[in-house]
Amino acid sequence: MSLTDLRAMIEVLRREGDLAVIDAQVDPYLEIAEIHRRVIEEEGKALLFTNVKGSPFPVVTNLFGTNRRVDLAFGPRPEALMKQIIGAVDRIMPPTPKAIWGERTLAWDMLKVGLKGVAPASAPILEVYKKERPLAGLPALTSWQLDGGPFVTLPLVYTEHPEHRKKHNLGMYRMQIFDDSTTGMHWQIHKGGGFHYYEAEKRNEALPVSVFLGGPPALIAAAIAPVPEHLPELMLASLIIGGKLPVVQDPHSSHRIPAQAEFVISGSVPPHVRRPEGPFGDHFGYYSLTHDFPVFNVSHMWHRKDAIYPATIVGKPRQEDYYLGEFLQRLLSPAFPMAMPGVKDLWAYAETGVHALAAAIVRESYSREALATAFRILGEGQLTLTKFLMITDQPLDLAKFDVLLERILERFKPETDLYVFDKTSHDTLDYTSGKLNHGSKAVMLGVGEPVRELPGQYDEGPIDEINGIEVYCRGCLVVSGAAYEQEPELAQRLLARLQANSTRWPLVMLVDDASIARAQTPFLWTVFTRFNPADDIYAGMIVNRHHIGYELPIVIDARMKPGYPDEVVARDDIVELVDRRWNEYFRT
Repeated sequence: MSLTDLRAMIEVLRREGDLAVIDAQVDPYLEIAEIHRRVIEEEGKALLFTNVKGSPFPVVTNLFGTNRRVDLAFGPRPEALMKQIIGAVDRIMPPTPKAIWGERTLAWDMLKVGLKGVAPASAPILEVYKKERPLAGLPALTSWQLDGGPFVTLPLVYTEHPEHRKKHNLGMYRMQIFDDSTTGMHWQIHKGGGFHYYEAEKRNEALPVSVFLGGPPALIAAAIAPVPEHLPELMLASLIIGGKLPVVQDPHSSHRIPAQAEFVISGSVPPHVRRPEGPFGDHFGYYSLTHDFPVFNVSHMWHRKDAIYPATIVGKPRQEDYYLGEFLQRLLSPAFPMAMPGVKDLWAYAETGVHALAAAIVRESYSREALATAFRILGEGQLTLTKFLMITDQPLDLAKFDVLLERILERFKPETDLYVFDKTSHDTLDYTSGKLNHGSKAVMLGVGEPVRELPGQYDEGPIDEINGIEVYCRGCLVVSGAAYEQEPELAQRLLARLQANSTRWPLVMLVDDASIARAQTPFLWTVFTRFNPADDIYAGMIVNRHHIGYELPIVIDARMKPGYPDEVVARDDIVELVDRRWNEYFRT
């Protein structure tokens, strides 16, 4: 069974020797974040800071910073149950008494899914009520020096549809703290809470909001899971827990709240009110810039009398969200063929910020079925924000991107298998198009039998203006030269030189530092967060009957461009501070 609350997880980690308790006083402004980043880079322990400057509450971070801790938090049952549910759909179709009786164990398990009301006296969350300056003393972290202020980074934002209250959403939307009773509400496009707010605004009504911190770890998983809009996240959390989720009525709001939460922040978001929010060093590894977002007016806060504040740090991958994302993809992948017939497996790459790159293994039972399935994927929920989609029919482990890319490049026919669509939606945090929420997409297919043998070693000699040449995988070359600001036309000249040399390399990535080819994480992060398909893909092309057919090689310009936000980099004095105090934090 999944752990029932934050305290249970902390105790398990303590028993397992996987929790570091830091009693030295630490600052929530930059210092905690720098400690966290160093520990997670080494796949180190979860961190409990018991003496936080300016706050009576301890802070816990890095709860999910390894695969092992994710497994401890959720256990094997959720994945096994999900596979059982999907298998049962096939086994009971068509339904017969014998088939239905054969699934009686599953039916009993499903009866355990739901909400369980508890009496206020039995709900730890109702121990302390705070109405005056409700956010004062909350140890919200400032992770990066250019952040617009402290942010709540693990908020579980609960809303209900203003007209159909049984339709709820639980999402994780960062919250910049403006003062002791006001925060931002970063509702991005295609987010469930944002849809509820849209409906409330049409009615000129404020939208009630409750923000949960802590409680069962399953709430965090459910909040970030890319499930269909109509699937209730609280039910998914209950499924992961393996029992009904205990909730209690908030005496001062219309919402029921998790009885085992550490904090619940309650209030409303008024219609037609916006306020500048940001910058924020986000999970893309760059600063998302300042934009106007809705405002959350906090009316009151509940918390346990000895509440523990959960937080996370985002930045360049890999961070905690990477490990949670892997778990969710394993959990939900059995459902993909049911939701999208023809899809055998699907993977979104956390190394790219998730929405920048996805890949799928699909069925190709008739010519171009794979393309039709690609369109289906791009029309499904949050997958509509995918920037680059790669499709194959070959069985393989999609998490190993070099293997995937080789399989596709062996089969890729440039005249029919590359599609670029301009003037589409982008993830709010992806600035590669230069316009918020707008950009382009590309689909690349590689199905059927191989059509070429890929080169594995580069032996074609020097390339003018190129100072670094590395092989990422067979068929994919990574090269570096002058910065974009110095030589914006370098990609076009590179393409011409490769064409003149009749290169055997079908795909060439132009980057600022070719050494990123030596490992998957830096390769994916650098390449797919630094190009917009309509702007930065270069190839010979022929237009025929409204179709653009491309010619090899394909060059992608993935250099940093003017207008891109800055990378997140720790401030020198904070680095020196943490260096100096390291032994003080981790006394042995």
